[in-house]
Amino acid sequence: MKMNRMRKIILRNIFAVIVLTSATVFAGPPFNTDDPEPVDFMHWEFYTASSMHFEKYDVDATLPHFEVNYGLVPNVQVHLVAPLGYVKTESGRHYGYMDTELGLKYRFVNEDNGLQIGVFPLFELPTGDKEKQLGKGKLQAFLPVWIQKSWGKFTTYGGAGYWYNPGQENKNWVFAGWECQYEFSKIVTLGAELYYHTADTKDGSADAGFNVGGYINFSNQGHILFAVGHSLKVENVLTGYVGYQLTI
Repeated sequence: MKMNRMRKIILRNIFAVIVLTSATVFAGPPFNTDDPEPVDFMHWEFYTASSMHFEKYDVDATLPHFEVNYGLVPNVQVHLVAPLGYVKTESGRHYGYMDTELGLKYRFVNEDNGLQIGVFPLFELPTGDKEKQLGKGKLQAFLPVWIQKSWGKFTTYGGAGYWYNPGQENKNWVFAGWECQYEFSKIVTLGAELYYHTADTKDGSADAGFNVGGYINFSNQGHILFAVGHSLKVENVLTGYVGYQLTI
């Protein structure tokens, strides 16, 4: 009896995922703000991408980073980012492997009316070289809650989370963001986000910014992602993202 009941629950969850995600909804990359929607059960997402941060004469970018997401069980996704990074500052230029990111997304609300709520804890493993500014040197963790709501071709999502950021000159900090997007056609989806974060170092300051971008869908499996943004508080900060996503 218990096995039959478990099979019914699993089949019901699989059916719910298929029904509720039949429309193409993109979230997370290329934006900073994420969403509660995991990859479908037993499906994959692969990204090859670059995220860029320019400030006056300084450059901080992944060139490239590789991201993999897998639907481990219904409503649960495992996550990995393996980045190669480039850093240019007054002290020099460096290129190499950066901190590895691991995560687990769990959606615990999935309503028929399009409301979704989930958590997506992330862990930054100190695999990069701190002396070359390619890593933080200590384990970091991000504990966010994300909410999403859809009305036809319009989707909006956002939330907030707390970063654990150990280190002598570091501070734990908070990130919050919200994104809106519209599916103009089966090929083009465009969106924009606003975000805010508190200071992550003792001498640092809070910042806010925006990104505009979207997705170009060559097929159900192949997608180009792009975004460009700017700080709302710091004059010379420009950000960008470009990548290719393969869904299987």
